[in-house]
Amino acid sequence: MSIEVRGGVELPARREDITLHTDDGLSLVGELALPEATAPVATLVTLHPLPTAGGFMDSHLLRKAAARLPALAGIGVLRFNSRGTTSPRGTSGGAFGDGIGEQADVRAAVAYARQRRLGPLWLLGWSFGTELALKWGRDQPVDGVILLSPPLHRATQADVAAWRDDPRPVLALIPEFDDFLRPDQARERFAVAPNIEVEAVEGAKHLWVGETYTRIVLSRIVGLLNPAALPLPTVWD
Repeated sequence: MSIEVRGGVELPARREDITLHTDDGLSLVGELALPEATAPVATLVTLHPLPTAGGFMDSHLLRKAAARLPALAGIGVLRFNSRGTTSPRGTSGGAFGDGIGEQADVRAAVAYARQRRLGPLWLLGWSFGTELALKWGRDQPVDGVILLSPPLHRATQADVAAWRDDPRPVLALIPEFDDFLRPDQARERFAVAPNIEVEAVEGAKHLWVGETYTRIVLSRIVGLLNPAALPLPTVWD
């Protein structure tokens, strides 16, 4: 039997609940999804949207990445709740740190992925998660960064400029109708680091609602981490 790959479909993977331990003494709940029978060709370390506005490890793009990419592209996906954040997986220790305390959360997630030897590591931040990636990801041993809907609220121009001339690929996907930062504004703000690729996505909004935009985002991710897996299948046997 074949099923269409869309919406909440969850494809086969090795899935395990994990706990991250920060260097300031917190325990963060999460999940690691890996290809069912092989080592991952690369792994996403995901940073979710703003928890005070409903963001968590199950925010839909991150959940769909974990549900599809291990099977479709051999890519591992590590998701976790940042400090003080709750999801069906549980509640992480601590309290919301307004993007400052979460520096330790980023370190803990990357350290865990490295300890598990999950292949090349990429930070994938969405909204508030992009602030964490820009502010705290540069000093982490990751191979690249993907920014979805960066608002550039907490991440300053100095944070962006610090990435100038960094040899690692950084891609910012900017929705045409974003609520906080639209493509023309993004090109101006990111001009201090011209090595960051700014790509507008026609018709998209901040939350990337709709299967069309889910597939655009996941395909761009795979194009960076494992281009041999493109185009992504739309049907699973």
